[in-house]
Amino acid sequence: MGKYLAKRLIHGAVSIIIVVAIVMVMIYSMLDRNLVFAKDPVYTHQSNNSKITYMYSKWEEYGYVDYVNYSEWLNQLYRSGEIDDQTRSAVSALGRTEDADTEQTAEFVARFRDYYSSQGYTVRRMDAVTRAGGRLADGGQQQYFAYRNVPLTTRLLKYFSHLLSVEDVNYVPADVDLGKRGVTFTLRDPVYGGEKFSPAIIGNGTYHKYLLYCDGNFPYIHQNIASINLGTSYTVNSGIDVFTTMTRSQGSYVRSNITYPSGLEELSADDLHTATYMAGSLEANALNKTRFTDDYTYVDTVKNGMSKMGYSFVIGIIATVMAYILGLPIGLLMALRKDKLIDKIGTIYIVFIIAVPSLAYIFLFKAIGGRMGLPTTFNMESASKLMYILPIVSLALPEIANLMKWMRRYMIDQMNSDYVKFARSGGLSEGEIFSKHIMKNAAIPIVHGIPASVLFAMTGAIITERVYVVPGAGNLLTEAINKYDNGVIVGVTLFYAVLSVLSLILGDILMSMVDPRISFTTKDR
Repeated sequence: MGKYLAKRLIHGAVSIIIVVAIVMVMIYSMLDRNLVFAKDPVYTHQSNNSKITYMYSKWEEYGYVDYVNYSEWLNQLYRSGEIDDQTRSAVSALGRTEDADTEQTAEFVARFRDYYSSQGYTVRRMDAVTRAGGRLADGGQQQYFAYRNVPLTTRLLKYFSHLLSVEDVNYVPADVDLGKRGVTFTLRDPVYGGEKFSPAIIGNGTYHKYLLYCDGNFPYIHQNIASINLGTSYTVNSGIDVFTTMTRSQGSYVRSNITYPSGLEELSADDLHTATYMAGSLEANALNKTRFTDDYTYVDTVKNGMSKMGYSFVIGIIATVMAYILGLPIGLLMALRKDKLIDKIGTIYIVFIIAVPSLAYIFLFKAIGGRMGLPTTFNMESASKLMYILPIVSLALPEIANLMKWMRRYMIDQMNSDYVKFARSGGLSEGEIFSKHIMKNAAIPIVHGIPASVLFAMTGAIITERVYVVPGAGNLLTEAINKYDNGVIVGVTLFYAVLSVLSLILGDILMSMVDPRISFTTKDR
């Protein structure tokens, strides 16, 4: 079993990398990169040279190019000590045309061009755009920059190398005075005023302030030591990682009495356990000075709703349980009463679900549910659980039909098998044959699909969630595609690929537990 699992995990990891690589090729090579600006309001308000430089800067954010402008390069030289502030100021002002550069500026312009050209960059200079009378046009400031396309292999390696990040006490730059860097363990969390027994590990110099802490929310013990980074969103949830987008709570703020590090007590929704480091944030904000004592000032808020993944999983897992509870027994009865009334009714239902587009019967049951007084749209602010009924039923209906169909087929196949005839001739009762042989063998392929049903409940259902306005993870991928959010597309693809691999492996393990004849152990001969 151990060798089998190792082999499947290796094959699964290779498959995941291939899938992500294919998606990256499709996004970064086959699609027009100008599409990322289709719904960018900032881009539409830019003009002339500023529009072009904005375009390249955004392409760098989206992973298409490496982009360096002349001013950034001068700042790099200044930080490295190659030039002083006076020189940087003297050569930073480009002439409106290349001929208008000062002699000193022309020297640095040539250095910039020679260096980045040797590194494979394309260097581009845009002269100032002027109006009549020599005035600068809107966005017409002269520009000088270099860019080069990012190879797919480089992008892929960078993506997977940043997939998992582990906290480091040296995250905060060395020139920042933090006092003693390291981690401390306390039994009385300062978030609760130091009066409540609540173990916590607090970092100093790390990105997250709280590396490990306890609270009253499931799973009660939380950690920030290791973080999953599926990729940054640029339009769907700007600046936020895909995994955070799927797991962050939603809804209205939940306020409570908070004791800030400064000792200030205030009614607030701030979650101090999520505090992260932002350089200079303490001095930059007067409110932060009254609440915090260092630059760990960026905090998330406590909300009354679940995350996108949470809503999808709750609805999906209930629908899955309902499908198995109803689908398997009905499929079993259809097989035992083959060609009888229940088999014919069940067959009609299966044909209906297969033949009618899912969107049609979802709207049909939505209309029926509305007539019965059930909520037809999801409302996170409502305390009523009735709003879960229609999404759950709509999700369960096709799965019930699918389980009915396959359970009926597997049962009939087993009942017509030769070993059943031999068992009867051997004197076994119909009950023994059914329970010990037919039912057990028919259940094996059904059992294999259980892990996939459970795991993919976390991904949500695109059509169902859109129809009932469920704030789940189901429509995240389609929203990202519509908004050309490459980070979300790649991140969700990776998430789906990992779930697929895990579901196959867990299905094999579960199948071997149900049927002892199935073994993944290689025997030496």
